[in-house]
Amino acid sequence: MDRFFKLKENGTTVRTEIMAGLTTFMTMAYILAVNPNILSAFGSGATGMDWMAVFLATAIAAGVMTIAMGLFVNFPVALAPGMGLNAYFATVILSSQGQFTFQMGLAAVFISGLIFILLTVTKVRQLLLVAVPDSLKHAITVGIGLFITIIGLKNSGLMTVAVESGKDIPAHKFTDVLSFETVIHMGSLKDPGVVLCIIGLVLISVLLVLRVRGAILFGILLTTVVGYFMGQVNLGMLGDAKTTWVPDLSKLAFAQFDFKGLMNVGIISVIATFTFVELFDTFGTLVGTANRAGFMKNKAEGNKKVGKAMMVDAVAVSGGALVGTSTVTAFVESAAGVAQGGRTGLTAVTTGVCFLLALFLAPIAALIPGSATAAALIIVGVLMMQSVKDIDFQDYVVAIPAFLTIALMPFTYNIANGISFGIVTYVILATVANFRESGTYKVHWLMWVLAVLIILRYAFIGSEG
Repeated sequence: MDRFFKLKENGTTVRTEIMAGLTTFMTMAYILAVNPNILSAFGSGATGMDWMAVFLATAIAAGVMTIAMGLFVNFPVALAPGMGLNAYFATVILSSQGQFTFQMGLAAVFISGLIFILLTVTKVRQLLLVAVPDSLKHAITVGIGLFITIIGLKNSGLMTVAVESGKDIPAHKFTDVLSFETVIHMGSLKDPGVVLCIIGLVLISVLLVLRVRGAILFGILLTTVVGYFMGQVNLGMLGDAKTTWVPDLSKLAFAQFDFKGLMNVGIISVIATFTFVELFDTFGTLVGTANRAGFMKNKAEGNKKVGKAMMVDAVAVSGGALVGTSTVTAFVESAAGVAQGGRTGLTAVTTGVCFLLALFLAPIAALIPGSATAAALIIVGVLMMQSVKDIDFQDYVVAIPAFLTIALMPFTYNIANGISFGIVTYVILATVANFRESGTYKVHWLMWVLAVLIILRYAFIGSEG
């Protein structure tokens, strides 16, 4: 075990790695319930996808690909169907009035995975590691920390998103609000879920201050116990028909692709969106996690490891579509396991095994309240914020792109938006500065290519809202 995962070399132990893997699973186990709800339109059948089929696909894809990440890359990153991309997947189907089916959507995701495999084999994706300046890499880590935090705040109800508007708001559409209208509010302290999240924050914080090993995991478990006495743990899930103990694999939507139909419904824009968002989401997650774990201190080794991780991620996109789910990608919640001390692939293998066990233990996985994992995500945001000290905010060429990267990730609820604005503004400002004093700032040729592609993407495809 030690020789295979190089535990001593990475300054870790089997116990630490397993605890870290369990922590990562706890913080992202919500995807087992959330992904089926989103893709099946909460079991309504509106998208044509079956709740149990998506649950099975989610657990299998996350389990197999996360174990692959651990065994082949020795990297403590877990993979699962990505939030945001699954919502986009469902929205395209629901808004098409029957013209775009889930079989076409799965075909589009499968094709985007093949594109990623090609980009990875040809080393184009790996070039990002050399092309993107260190200041933006640190900003990506901080931005993802805030992105994780806002997920935790939102999932717990501590932060609410509501519109107090002077006009009618149409359903299922992004709605602009006026300057005096409010969107983000603090949740009600009368809400037991909000109170439980605050209790979780205090418990995890105290355990961290006391330097308890496994503080985040134990904090989640203690918060779950408190949640039981507060009525926030639903033991009825143990007998819920949706979360059965024995998986029925015959329901799995295996290789249900409709390539022929996809050709008639705007294949380019759909595949381009999946490809673009996944490209930067994965890059941001892998770099952010590698930075937090300390792998990037040795740039050559760090870049090599992230490059290998990109290949597993690329295969995971097509693999997930094959078993019947939207884009599978590296999960930002992996940072929770890294913060817990996870440094090797044993962390990922532990998380992956938990996902496969969830096929048989779905009711137990469903018991952990969202407020407990939300508190852990908020604390992870604190830990990832530490990278901000490595950004030179006195240098505006560095500071402005870094700030936009950090700010736009949580406030537009999209990792790709933050990276996109960071890249474009850095290219512009660094070029302007170089006119004044030639060669002061290095702008890699790939940064120019990315900047042009980003501008074209927003000009012709638009944003995700």
